[in-house]
Amino acid sequence: MNGTSGTSASSEGSEATTSTGPGLRVRLDLAYDGTAFSGWAAQPGLRTVQGELTAALSTVLRSPDPVRVTVAGRTDAGVHARGQVAHVDLDQMAWAALPGRSDREPGVALVSRLAGILPHDVVVARAAVAPDGFDARFSAVARRYLYRVADPGAVRDPLRRHDTVWWRRPLDVDAMDEAARSLVGLRDFAAFCRQREGATTVRTLLEFSWVRLPDGVLAATVRADAFCHSMVRSLVGAVVPVGEGRRTVDWPRSLRDRAERTAGIHVMPPHGLSLEEVVYPGDAELAARAVVTKARRSPA
Repeated sequence: MNGTSGTSASSEGSEATTSTGPGLRVRLDLAYDGTAFSGWAAQPGLRTVQGELTAALSTVLRSPDPVRVTVAGRTDAGVHARGQVAHVDLDQMAWAALPGRSDREPGVALVSRLAGILPHDVVVARAAVAPDGFDARFSAVARRYLYRVADPGAVRDPLRRHDTVWWRRPLDVDAMDEAARSLVGLRDFAAFCRQREGATTVRTLLEFSWVRLPDGVLAATVRADAFCHSMVRSLVGAVVPVGEGRRTVDWPRSLRDRAERTAGIHVMPPHGLSLEEVVYPGDAELAARAVVTKARRSPA
């Protein structure tokens, strides 16, 4: 979803989320460098994270049809993920057959076999049978993103050029933090989202804060129940002018109640954004959370 994602990093996918036959649901925890990808979602003729993962899973599982993958939050082209979560619905026999003649657990075997097929910019770190009621997309209660900016006061590390935006003007991190915190809460974020037909822009922004790291890089933490298209990069773009001194601290707050996207907001570059974490409730609450989220996302 988003770049969004929010997303974007962040917007949610439309992949199927139910099994079509007897089987089990497997949770996948993965990470990827989004630099060379045209986002998460599969697109004809383009290299995507979903496309690579689907192809690898289909090969490992010897599936005659592409394995359907449901993700917690679809990321835009160039956006990274360190804490992405997805699920797949598999036949129990296919799952049990993964270790072959070894004594490994099926999940361990799947991770190992995927590592031998996937490109180096995608890593599946864990695969395990999901608890009852788990849905990678709808069961989530929060997604946390990180955005990195290096102004002239920061150490500009060329080894991190793919995950940090280099900014020419000095930025006041305290002013940016104050402006960001004024946007936290439950509201319609239409001013910060690219509209999609039938999709709601009402979100609960749980945290939006800025700090300057020891190396001088400015880091924004953006956490919400979910994100609409381009929301995270637009939120960041709304407070950067405050850090430059071109806008007052109150300016981002003055935008938040607008009913449509604001042209004055600069959507920040995607490569500074990374999906760091997807948060889920306890196992007993997973199914109920999915029901509530589906109802909330449905168009009126």
